[in-house]
Amino acid sequence: MPLRVAVVGMGNIGNLHARCYQQDPLAEIVAVCDIIKAKADRAATEYGCPAFYFVRDMLAAGIPIDCASMCTAGKENGGDHFAPTMELLGAQIPTLGEKPISNELDKAEQMVALAKSKGIRYAINLNHRFTPAARRAREWVEQGRLGRLHIINMTMWIDNPNETSPHFHVRALHPHSLDVMRYFCGDVGSVQAFFLRGETRDGIQRQGWSNLQMNLLFKNGVVGHLTGSYDAGGAFGLERCEVTGSKGRFVLEDACELLTFYSRANTERESYTNLGGMTGFMDTFPSRIHRWLEQNLEKARPEDIDGCGEDALKVQRIIEAAIESWETRRVIDL
Repeated sequence: MPLRVAVVGMGNIGNLHARCYQQDPLAEIVAVCDIIKAKADRAATEYGCPAFYFVRDMLAAGIPIDCASMCTAGKENGGDHFAPTMELLGAQIPTLGEKPISNELDKAEQMVALAKSKGIRYAINLNHRFTPAARRAREWVEQGRLGRLHIINMTMWIDNPNETSPHFHVRALHPHSLDVMRYFCGDVGSVQAFFLRGETRDGIQRQGWSNLQMNLLFKNGVVGHLTGSYDAGGAFGLERCEVTGSKGRFVLEDACELLTFYSRANTERESYTNLGGMTGFMDTFPSRIHRWLEQNLEKARPEDIDGCGEDALKVQRIIEAAIESWETRRVIDL
């Protein structure tokens, strides 16, 4: 029997989630919710379910809900997540939130704490780790194929003119980058960051910090570096992760498109293109959502959820430490 799913927040990302659920045999959409009535009504027609305009009304309707996606937006793409997430978790509904979990750390901590206290599965859509290529690379790390890990370099940039807040770039984009880095190398101990206001394609000075270089010292001793930009993408974005160890290294390009292992002992290499048939970033959404459904059907323990709320909270702490580092010109210990 498919899981009964509700989707809260019916903007572009909410509808993307809904289409993934609609096409997945493990799910059935039973409710949609948005505070903008027209969006909720339009989604209800498209997905053949009731529309609601407040989470409290959806919960009061008594519709059985097995799990939910929480896709509201708000300031820096995460400002509206808190209240509806707390309502869903408070009603014992496993919830998959959109990133960032929240750029107000106290609110992120409250959501994670509530889910933990109630034993509820709570996850965030950190979908860049949900690719066959990333899974293969993680297996190489766990199997010791790279040996002792030494260095991780990550680059993620796109062309985005958004100027809604001074630190929109790092807070909205780099939960993905930093989660990928944590996925391969573990928890971060110290952060140092530098920011730059770039220019638009028309040569206009940016108001926000749209470029960054971030140095990371992981708790296991790995040293890492993140390059990020909203000004460097052009027609094509770039995502590239390289992890180097004592026995070899791998390079993962554009989330899923090309994975290559290089041996330190010889000139041989092992390459995979579009592992699992995944051809681009948009394929990561159904992959991530299918895993969320699987783990709910399996009744996985909350602490075993892949890309859980705690993972997302740790990423936001790194981001806020990077901002503090830039403002104080210091290395920040987490």
